[in-house]
Amino acid sequence: MRLLRPILLVVLLLGAVASWWSAQEDVAAPQPLATEGPREIDYYVTGLQVTRMNQSGQPAHRLHVASARHYTDDDTTELEKPHLTVFQATDPPWEVHAQRALASADGNLVLLSGEVLIERAGGATTSPMRVLTRELRVQPRQDYAETDEKVRVETDSDWLDAVGMQAWLRPPSRLKFLSQVKGHYVPR
Repeated sequence: MRLLRPILLVVLLLGAVASWWSAQEDVAAPQPLATEGPREIDYYVTGLQVTRMNQSGQPAHRLHVASARHYTDDDTTELEKPHLTVFQATDPPWEVHAQRALASADGNLVLLSGEVLIERAGGATTSPMRVLTRELRVQPRQDYAETDEKVRVETDSDWLDAVGMQAWLRPPSRLKFLSQVKGHYVPR
């Protein structure tokens, strides 16, 4: 009996170590993405251009895409090379370019992915501006956009770098930078 206890203890200890080791290997191994099968496309469009008007009959937004694919499983639309124009009453429009986008079923949310460029030409009271970022979430009906990624803003000879941004594109247009803000401003 005395000899059995140490052997049992060693066997239990080895079993615990083997279980722990096995669990560690499972955690470290890359897991394949879970998929529920291929997504079904119910329509596909190339060279799409859509213009949404405001209440007074003037263009509010214009969207150009190289191609669009609509999926039946979640009613989303995948866009290639989207270019969104957000018109302003008196100032030049905002131009938003991305590599890809995914639009929600109701159109209230558009996720721009890859490199995103937001530009506005200079106007009577505004300087030209370029905003470079990635992974931008856009709420088109509110003319609102946000990102948690790095952002670079350039205007004439000025620049600003930050991490995270909120942008309201409807007048009065404004940008809010969330962290790690640094920049260079040339007095005029």
